[in-house]
Amino acid sequence: MASLASIPQTQLFSNNPITNSKQLSSFRKISSISLIRRNPSNNFGSMVLDKVEIPNMTLKAAVTTSAEVKKGFVEEMRSVAMKLHTKEQAPREGEKVAKGPEEKSPAKWDPTIEGYLKFLVDSKLVYDTMERIVQEAPVPYYAEFKNTGLERSQKLAKDLEWFKEQGHSIPEPSDPGVTYANYLEDLAQKDPQAFICHFYNVYFAHSAGGRMIGRKVAEKILNKKELEFYKWDGDLSQLLQNVREKLNKVAENWTREEKNHCLEETEKSFECSGKILRLIFT
Repeated sequence: MASLASIPQTQLFSNNPITNSKQLSSFRKISSISLIRRNPSNNFGSMVLDKVEIPNMTLKAAVTTSAEVKKGFVEEMRSVAMKLHTKEQAPREGEKVAKGPEEKSPAKWDPTIEGYLKFLVDSKLVYDTMERIVQEAPVPYYAEFKNTGLERSQKLAKDLEWFKEQGHSIPEPSDPGVTYANYLEDLAQKDPQAFICHFYNVYFAHSAGGRMIGRKVAEKILNKKELEFYKWDGDLSQLLQNVREKLNKVAENWTREEKNHCLEETEKSFECSGKILRLIFT
């Protein structure tokens, strides 16, 4: 979780905060600072040195890096989300104990075509709903997230058409997808901070763990075919960075209480997405 360290102590010695590791390394070597002051007893205003001991830990705490400043609220959302992963999903940051099969490594999954189609159909309903809400922008700042390049609805439509051409029947949306879509509709009108939490987790999770899921499922049941769902037009890392900046900008106008409320919605987001993910095994 990003935090901003205080700067004032650093500014005693420079107008510019330390911003890189090389400067910091040199700075840490200083165990004392000699400050120059005038000797009032000397008519000529001669200068004498006063040695002031400043602990290295104090100097370290005073440093503010440009990287920390840039992370913003998105880093808080990412940190909370990662803790809700299991160790199998995220070995370094995951804290949750795996219960259902969807919380284990995709390498251990046993998916079916029928279940995967249900997953894709319900996912499309969620993306349809979220992307329509953003376009209509019942809350003005939702408009910031129009046409980000992360949109998945049209990609999913192409994939479902491909399955149809292969002779598969496309099911109707099931309860997990319908329930989640209705919940998003309600949040969008009444609880914008919570809606933004779902927006972040749905799109960013798909761009990371979602891609791994796509590869593993394709290896097992699709002869390694890469679906459009897992393709983006343009540089994905740049598209994600653009959205991070927009999210941080929006959150700058929130109170700390509103930010905390957004973070608290993360567990609900995982719960809703997890129910859709479980469809892969049905």
